[in-house]
Amino acid sequence: MKARANSAVDLHLDLGLDLAPGASRHGVRAALTGALREAVRTGRLVPGTQLPPSRTLAADLGLSRNTVAEAYADLVAEGWLTARQGSGTRVAELPPARPAPNLQRGGRSPVPARDPAPTHNFYAGSPDVSAFPRAEWLAAARRALTRAPSEAFGAGDRRGRVELRTALAEYLARARGLRTHPDRIVLVSGFGHGLSLLGRVLRDELRAREAAVESYGLWFHREQLSGLGLHTPPLEVDGRGADTTALTDRQSAVLLTAAHQFPLGVPLHPDRRAAAIAWARRTGGLVIEDDYDGEFRYDRQPVGAMQGLAPEHVAYLGTASKSLAPALRLAWMALPEHLVAPVLAAKAEWERHPSSLDQLTLAEFIASGGYDRHLRAQRLRYRRRRDRLVAALAERAPEVRVTGIAAGLHAVLELPPGTGPAALTAASWLRLAVEPLGAFRHPDATAPAPDALVVGYASPADHAFPAALDALCKSLAGTAA
Repeated sequence: MKARANSAVDLHLDLGLDLAPGASRHGVRAALTGALREAVRTGRLVPGTQLPPSRTLAADLGLSRNTVAEAYADLVAEGWLTARQGSGTRVAELPPARPAPNLQRGGRSPVPARDPAPTHNFYAGSPDVSAFPRAEWLAAARRALTRAPSEAFGAGDRRGRVELRTALAEYLARARGLRTHPDRIVLVSGFGHGLSLLGRVLRDELRAREAAVESYGLWFHREQLSGLGLHTPPLEVDGRGADTTALTDRQSAVLLTAAHQFPLGVPLHPDRRAAAIAWARRTGGLVIEDDYDGEFRYDRQPVGAMQGLAPEHVAYLGTASKSLAPALRLAWMALPEHLVAPVLAAKAEWERHPSSLDQLTLAEFIASGGYDRHLRAQRLRYRRRRDRLVAALAERAPEVRVTGIAAGLHAVLELPPGTGPAALTAASWLRLAVEPLGAFRHPDATAPAPDALVVGYASPADHAFPAALDALCKSLAGTAA
């Protein structure tokens, strides 16, 4: 059916229905919603265009007023239209249509391309960088530079500054349960740098051919290992974490996010921790522990690092990227003693190194108690954000189940089956940066990814968080409708 409205603007809408008496009201509403959405998407209705009042459009199309009002409400919830008292219903200020996401990187893993400049940023993996403790960091830098010996400005030890390694050894023992020594800590310029070094040692020194990974995780960690020639079979992940009982003698290493599985958010069950340690002791294998956000927990006791259970079989990797800022490029490895020399050999003179000045500053920041104070403050801020997220979704999108929130900086939103694509479409039009859970799924995993979104609620600045949360609720409310 084709019809024309004669108030405000002329609308040419192809509802694709024969509106005979008795036609389904739900079908008519869906057809009208789809036709209006398509008119906006294709640019036939430009941003700011005022639509006819629901009574007028209903009369022109031969529909009930309630059907038109409900279609308008659906599109307002999805972000296609805006409705304000006194100004009527208008086409929202939407971004221009963008090409379909690139689903391949490196020829293997399906990864949607990220919007480089979203209006609302809920990407997982980043803290609120606006909360970086500038004044405290500057004060620590002044103290560190005043006390620094002249040799601190030279090339230095490949392991990194002894001041920071000493401070980290004490802090990690106290806060994360590690058993290590400053001489077994190696400073690197990010988790990826450390993983690359370990991968090279596994391949060249230990003649490894396989390194198991979790069936959900970051694609570029898998790509780093596979790029070194290591096969990366997936370990299925469920409510108890990765199934480490499936490790075999073929694997020489396993990469685990034991304290808070990324992105599903569950801790590795004690039985599966024990199974991983038993496998490592039996086979001589290496557990690579990615403790990416272990400092942030809310509704449970801290989950200690696996390294404390078997220091000679676990390589522990931590980073300042979540606790402070990614721009610092500061990370650390607590290694089994037999791996220190091979890792330092792989970390050749030309290898990139974190700034010695930043190392000295972080050492002073930790030793002075500033790091602990900052973490406590951030933990409280992020818990409040998490609680606001849970409360808003319970009110505005009650069909969405929020999981993985006892710790960390992100949540998994489980959607009603079949609604994931619509939620992502609505989010895209709202310039809302979220990612589907399937983007983190290993391409060889057996179980399909459910309809779910991964939401990094730590990413927006405080002033931007309310608008980002509102956009998220709109995208999900529109999906449910």
